[in-house]
Amino acid sequence: MLAPTFPPAYRGRFAPSPTGPLHFGSLVAALTSALEARVNQGQWHLRMEDVDAPRCSQTNADEILRALEIFGFEWDGAVVWQSQRTAAYAVALEQLCRSGDVFPCSCTRRELADAEIHGLAIDGASLYPGTCRNGLAQGKSARAWRLAVGDAQISFTDAVQGRIESALCEDVGDFVLLRADNIFAYQLAVVVDDAATGITHVVRGADLLHSTARQIFLQKCLGLTTPSYAHIPIVVNAAGEKLSKQTGATALDTRNPEAELVTALQFLAQSPPAGLRRASVAEIWQWACVHWALASVPRVMTQTCNALDRPNK
Repeated sequence: MLAPTFPPAYRGRFAPSPTGPLHFGSLVAALTSALEARVNQGQWHLRMEDVDAPRCSQTNADEILRALEIFGFEWDGAVVWQSQRTAAYAVALEQLCRSGDVFPCSCTRRELADAEIHGLAIDGASLYPGTCRNGLAQGKSARAWRLAVGDAQISFTDAVQGRIESALCEDVGDFVLLRADNIFAYQLAVVVDDAATGITHVVRGADLLHSTARQIFLQKCLGLTTPSYAHIPIVVNAAGEKLSKQTGATALDTRNPEAELVTALQFLAQSPPAGLRRASVAEIWQWACVHWALASVPRVMTQTCNALDRPNK
Protein backbone atom coordinates (compact mmCIF):
# COMPACT_ATOMS: atom_id res chain seq x y z
CA MET A 1 0.00 0.00 0.00
CA LEU A 2 1.99 2.95 -1.27
CA ALA A 3 1.37 6.38 0.22
CA PRO A 4 0.57 9.31 -2.08
CA THR A 5 3.48 11.56 -3.02
CA PHE A 6 3.44 14.98 -1.35
CA PRO A 7 5.89 17.89 -1.24
CA PRO A 8 8.33 17.52 1.68
CA ALA A 9 6.76 20.42 3.60
CA TYR A 10 5.61 20.08 7.18
CA ARG A 11 2.10 18.63 7.42
CA GLY A 12 0.54 18.31 10.86
CA ARG A 13 -2.94 17.42 12.05
CA PHE A 14 -5.41 17.48 14.89
CA ALA A 15 -7.76 14.51 15.15
CA PRO A 16 -10.50 14.80 17.79
CA SER A 17 -13.16 12.15 18.36
CA PRO A 18 -16.66 13.68 18.38
CA THR A 19 -17.79 11.85 21.51
CA GLY A 20 -18.31 15.11 23.39
CA PRO A 21 -17.30 18.79 23.38
CA LEU A 22 -13.70 19.97 23.39
CA HIS A 23 -12.19 20.43 26.85
CA PHE A 24 -8.98 22.05 28.03
CA GLY A 25 -6.89 18.98 27.30
CA SER A 26 -8.17 19.03 23.72
CA LEU A 27 -7.23 22.70 23.44
CA VAL A 28 -3.68 22.03 24.64
CA ALA A 29 -3.19 19.29 22.03
CA ALA A 30 -4.75 21.31 19.22
CA LEU A 31 -2.78 24.44 20.09
CA THR A 32 0.54 22.59 20.21
CA SER A 33 0.05 20.84 16.89
CA ALA A 34 -1.22 23.99 15.17
CA LEU A 35 1.62 26.17 16.45
CA GLU A 36 4.23 23.60 15.43
CA ALA A 37 2.77 23.62 11.91
CA ARG A 38 2.68 27.40 11.74
CA VAL A 39 6.21 28.05 12.96
CA ASN A 40 7.49 25.44 10.52
CA GLN A 41 5.64 27.12 7.63
CA GLY A 42 3.62 23.97 7.15
CA GLN A 43 0.03 22.88 6.81
CA TRP A 44 -2.33 21.90 9.60
CA HIS A 45 -5.13 19.47 8.83
CA LEU A 46 -8.23 18.48 10.74
CA ARG A 47 -9.63 14.95 10.97
CA MET A 48 -12.77 13.79 12.75
CA GLU A 49 -12.10 10.34 14.17
CA ASP A 50 -15.70 9.21 14.04
CA VAL A 51 -15.17 5.66 12.79
CA ASP A 52 -16.61 4.36 16.08
CA ALA A 53 -20.09 5.49 15.06
CA PRO A 54 -22.00 4.33 18.19
CA ARG A 55 -19.88 6.68 20.36
CA CYS A 56 -19.85 9.68 18.03
CA SER A 57 -22.43 12.20 16.86
CA GLN A 58 -22.70 14.91 14.24
CA THR A 59 -23.87 17.32 16.94
CA ASN A 60 -20.59 16.86 18.82
CA ALA A 61 -18.61 17.24 15.60
CA ASP A 62 -20.40 20.49 14.76
CA GLU A 63 -19.69 21.82 18.27
CA ILE A 64 -16.01 20.94 17.93
CA LEU A 65 -15.71 22.75 14.60
CA ARG A 66 -17.48 25.80 16.00
CA ALA A 67 -15.25 25.87 19.09
CA LEU A 68 -12.08 25.62 17.01
CA GLU A 69 -13.19 28.56 14.89
CA ILE A 70 -14.01 30.66 17.97
CA PHE A 71 -10.54 29.91 19.38
CA GLY A 72 -8.89 31.11 16.18
CA PHE A 73 -7.84 27.81 14.63
CA GLU A 74 -7.52 27.69 10.85
CA TRP A 75 -6.99 24.41 9.05
CA ASP A 76 -5.92 23.54 5.53
CA GLY A 77 -8.20 21.72 3.15
CA ALA A 78 -11.43 19.93 3.91
CA VAL A 79 -12.10 18.10 7.16
CA VAL A 80 -11.39 14.36 6.85
CA TRP A 81 -14.15 12.13 8.26
CA GLN A 82 -13.10 8.62 9.21
CA SER A 83 -16.67 7.40 8.83
CA GLN A 84 -16.33 8.11 5.11
CA ARG A 85 -13.05 6.23 4.75
CA THR A 86 -13.90 2.67 5.78
CA ALA A 87 -13.25 1.40 2.24
CA ALA A 88 -9.62 2.52 2.55
CA TYR A 89 -9.28 0.66 5.87
CA ALA A 90 -10.71 -2.46 4.27
CA VAL A 91 -8.13 -2.26 1.47
CA ALA A 92 -5.30 -1.98 4.01
CA LEU A 93 -6.63 -4.91 6.02
CA GLU A 94 -6.89 -7.03 2.88
CA GLN A 95 -3.28 -6.20 2.01
CA LEU A 96 -2.16 -7.36 5.45
CA CYS A 97 -4.25 -10.52 5.14
CA ARG A 98 -2.65 -11.36 1.79
CA SER A 99 0.81 -10.96 3.29
CA GLY A 100 -0.08 -13.36 6.09
CA ASP A 101 0.35 -10.81 8.86
CA VAL A 102 -3.25 -10.95 10.09
CA PHE A 103 -5.17 -13.79 11.69
CA PRO A 104 -8.76 -14.31 12.91
CA CYS A 105 -9.38 -14.36 16.66
CA SER A 106 -12.36 -15.92 18.41
CA CYS A 107 -11.49 -14.79 21.94
CA THR A 108 -14.09 -13.00 24.02
CA ARG A 109 -13.17 -10.44 26.65
CA ARG A 110 -13.93 -12.96 29.36
CA GLU A 111 -11.70 -15.57 27.75
CA LEU A 112 -8.85 -13.09 27.49
CA ALA A 113 -9.31 -12.06 31.11
CA ASP A 114 -9.26 -15.72 32.18
CA ALA A 115 -6.22 -16.61 30.06
CA GLU A 116 -3.12 -17.93 31.82
CA ILE A 117 -1.00 -14.92 30.95
CA HIS A 118 -1.46 -12.30 33.65
CA GLY A 119 0.50 -9.38 32.26
CA LEU A 120 -1.07 -6.11 31.22
CA ALA A 121 -0.38 -4.38 27.95
CA ILE A 122 1.07 -0.88 28.22
CA ASP A 123 -2.36 0.66 27.68
CA GLY A 124 -3.90 -1.30 30.54
CA ALA A 125 -5.58 -3.96 28.41
CA SER A 126 -4.93 -7.66 28.85
CA LEU A 127 -1.77 -8.79 27.10
CA TYR A 128 -2.90 -11.04 24.25
CA PRO A 129 -1.77 -14.62 25.00
CA GLY A 130 -1.65 -15.77 21.36
CA THR A 131 -4.60 -18.15 21.68
CA CYS A 132 -5.67 -18.01 18.02
CA ARG A 133 -2.33 -17.15 16.43
CA ASN A 134 -1.93 -20.63 14.92
CA GLY A 135 -5.56 -21.12 13.95
CA LEU A 136 -9.03 -21.13 15.48
CA ALA A 137 -10.02 -23.93 17.81
CA GLN A 138 -12.54 -26.42 16.49
CA GLY A 139 -16.06 -25.03 16.60
CA LYS A 140 -14.86 -21.44 17.03
CA SER A 141 -15.51 -18.62 14.57
CA ALA A 142 -13.72 -15.35 14.01
CA ARG A 143 -14.83 -12.40 16.12
CA ALA A 144 -11.96 -10.02 15.40
CA TRP A 145 -8.83 -9.81 13.28
CA ARG A 146 -5.40 -9.28 14.82
CA LEU A 147 -1.98 -8.31 13.51
CA ALA A 148 0.80 -10.72 14.47
CA VAL A 149 3.76 -8.78 15.90
CA GLY A 150 6.26 -11.63 16.11
CA ASP A 151 9.47 -10.50 17.77
CA ALA A 152 9.26 -6.93 16.44
CA GLN A 153 11.36 -4.35 18.26
CA ILE A 154 10.32 -0.75 17.61
CA SER A 155 12.34 2.31 18.57
CA PHE A 156 11.94 5.99 17.75
CA THR A 157 12.96 9.38 19.07
CA ASP A 158 10.07 11.50 20.31
CA ALA A 159 10.60 15.26 20.01
CA VAL A 160 9.44 15.76 23.62
CA GLN A 161 9.79 12.41 25.40
CA GLY A 162 13.14 11.35 23.94
CA ARG A 163 14.16 7.82 22.93
CA ILE A 164 11.36 5.25 23.13
CA GLU A 165 11.80 1.50 22.69
CA SER A 166 9.16 -1.21 22.63
CA ALA A 167 9.15 -4.99 22.32
CA LEU A 168 5.65 -5.40 20.94
CA CYS A 169 5.26 -9.03 21.97
CA GLU A 170 5.93 -8.05 25.60
CA ASP A 171 4.18 -4.67 25.63
CA VAL A 172 0.96 -5.27 23.70
CA GLY A 173 1.01 -8.62 21.93
CA ASP A 174 -0.86 -9.23 18.69
CA PHE A 175 -3.31 -6.33 18.44
CA VAL A 176 -6.75 -5.89 16.93
CA LEU A 177 -7.29 -4.28 13.52
CA LEU A 178 -10.98 -5.15 13.05
CA ARG A 179 -13.07 -5.38 16.18
CA ALA A 180 -15.73 -7.94 17.03
CA ASP A 181 -18.43 -5.32 16.32
CA ASN A 182 -17.02 -4.98 12.77
CA ILE A 183 -15.57 -1.53 13.47
CA PHE A 184 -12.03 -0.84 12.29
CA ALA A 185 -9.65 -0.32 15.19
CA TYR A 186 -8.09 3.05 15.99
CA GLN A 187 -4.55 1.89 15.17
CA LEU A 188 -5.37 0.89 11.59
CA ALA A 189 -7.54 3.90 10.82
CA VAL A 190 -4.96 6.39 12.09
CA VAL A 191 -2.11 4.87 10.12
CA VAL A 192 -4.08 4.76 6.87
CA ASP A 193 -5.38 8.31 7.30
CA ASP A 194 -2.02 9.84 8.18
CA ALA A 195 -0.50 8.28 5.07
CA ALA A 196 -3.38 9.33 2.82
CA THR A 197 -3.04 12.98 3.84
CA GLY A 198 0.75 12.99 3.80
CA ILE A 199 1.16 13.79 7.49
CA THR A 200 4.84 14.35 8.29
CA HIS A 201 4.58 15.28 11.97
CA VAL A 202 2.21 13.94 14.63
CA VAL A 203 1.89 16.11 17.74
CA ARG A 204 -0.52 14.75 20.38
CA GLY A 205 -1.01 13.91 24.04
CA ALA A 206 1.29 11.54 25.90
CA ASP A 207 -1.67 9.23 26.55
CA LEU A 208 -1.20 8.09 22.96
CA LEU A 209 2.53 7.45 23.29
CA HIS A 210 1.80 3.77 23.93
CA SER A 211 0.09 3.56 20.51
CA THR A 212 3.05 4.84 18.54
CA ALA A 213 5.08 1.62 18.41
CA ARG A 214 2.06 -0.24 17.09
CA GLN A 215 1.46 2.42 14.47
CA ILE A 216 5.08 2.40 13.34
CA PHE A 217 4.94 -1.39 13.05
CA LEU A 218 1.76 -1.10 10.97
CA GLN A 219 3.41 1.50 8.75
CA LYS A 220 6.29 -0.89 8.12
CA CYS A 221 3.89 -3.73 7.31
CA LEU A 222 2.01 -1.55 4.83
CA GLY A 223 5.10 0.01 3.27
CA LEU A 224 4.24 3.50 4.51
CA THR A 225 6.46 6.38 5.61
CA THR A 226 6.77 6.96 9.35
CA PRO A 227 6.12 10.56 10.46
CA SER A 228 7.96 12.33 13.27
CA TYR A 229 6.28 12.23 16.69
CA ALA A 230 5.99 14.58 19.65
CA HIS A 231 3.94 13.62 22.71
CA ILE A 232 3.08 16.43 25.10
CA PRO A 233 1.90 16.16 28.73
CA ILE A 234 -1.77 15.36 29.16
CA VAL A 235 -3.95 17.44 31.44
CA VAL A 236 -5.28 15.58 34.46
CA ASN A 237 -7.79 16.54 37.14
CA ALA A 238 -7.14 16.65 40.88
CA ALA A 239 -7.64 12.88 41.07
CA GLY A 240 -4.93 12.30 38.47
CA GLU A 241 -7.44 11.29 35.79
CA LYS A 242 -7.07 12.42 32.19
CA LEU A 243 -9.60 15.10 31.30
CA SER A 244 -12.29 13.41 29.24
CA LYS A 245 -16.02 13.04 28.88
CA GLN A 246 -15.84 9.98 31.12
CA THR A 247 -14.16 11.93 33.94
CA GLY A 248 -16.58 14.84 33.69
CA ALA A 249 -14.23 17.32 32.02
CA THR A 250 -15.70 20.79 31.69
CA ALA A 251 -16.27 21.94 28.12
CA LEU A 252 -14.20 24.84 26.83
CA ASP A 253 -15.67 28.25 27.62
CA THR A 254 -16.33 29.63 24.15
CA ARG A 255 -17.45 32.91 25.75
CA ASN A 256 -13.91 33.57 26.96
CA PRO A 257 -11.48 31.99 24.47
CA GLU A 258 -8.73 34.49 25.27
CA ALA A 259 -8.32 33.31 28.86
CA GLU A 260 -8.40 29.65 27.86
CA LEU A 261 -5.74 30.17 25.17
CA VAL A 262 -3.39 31.99 27.56
CA THR A 263 -3.89 29.29 30.19
CA ALA A 264 -3.02 26.67 27.59
CA LEU A 265 0.19 28.55 26.76
CA GLN A 266 1.04 28.64 30.46
CA PHE A 267 0.41 24.90 30.75
CA LEU A 268 2.85 24.40 27.86
CA ALA A 269 5.50 26.50 29.67
CA GLN A 270 5.56 29.22 27.02
CA SER A 271 5.60 32.03 29.63
CA PRO A 272 2.94 34.34 28.16
CA PRO A 273 3.01 37.85 29.69
CA ALA A 274 0.20 38.78 32.08
CA GLY A 275 -1.05 41.44 29.71
CA LEU A 276 -1.78 38.86 27.04
CA ARG A 277 -5.04 38.01 28.83
CA ARG A 278 -6.35 41.41 27.73
CA ALA A 279 -5.44 40.75 24.10
CA SER A 280 -7.75 39.53 21.35
CA VAL A 281 -7.71 35.96 20.04
CA ALA A 282 -5.84 37.12 16.94
CA GLU A 283 -3.25 38.96 19.02
CA ILE A 284 -2.71 35.90 21.23
CA TRP A 285 -2.08 33.76 18.16
CA GLN A 286 0.32 36.37 16.81
CA TRP A 287 2.29 36.39 20.07
CA ALA A 288 2.28 32.60 20.27
CA CYS A 289 3.61 32.15 16.73
CA VAL A 290 6.51 34.51 17.45
CA HIS A 291 7.44 33.00 20.83
CA TRP A 292 6.50 29.34 20.41
CA ALA A 293 9.19 26.85 21.50
CA LEU A 294 8.49 23.12 21.56
CA ALA A 295 11.73 22.67 23.52
CA SER A 296 10.10 24.45 26.47
CA VAL A 297 7.21 21.96 26.72
CA PRO A 298 7.66 19.81 29.86
CA ARG A 299 8.72 16.22 29.35
CA VAL A 300 6.44 15.00 32.15
CA MET A 301 3.68 12.67 30.99
CA THR A 302 0.87 14.28 32.99
CA GLN A 303 0.30 17.49 34.90
CA THR A 304 -2.60 19.37 36.43
CA CYS A 305 -3.65 22.91 35.71
CA ASN A 306 -5.00 24.88 38.66
CA ALA A 307 -6.93 27.15 36.35
CA LEU A 308 -9.15 24.18 35.58
CA ASP A 309 -10.27 23.69 39.16
CA ARG A 310 -13.74 24.98 38.50
CA PRO A 311 -17.12 23.22 38.88
CA ASN A 312 -18.16 20.88 36.11
CA LYS A 313 -21.06 22.04 34.01
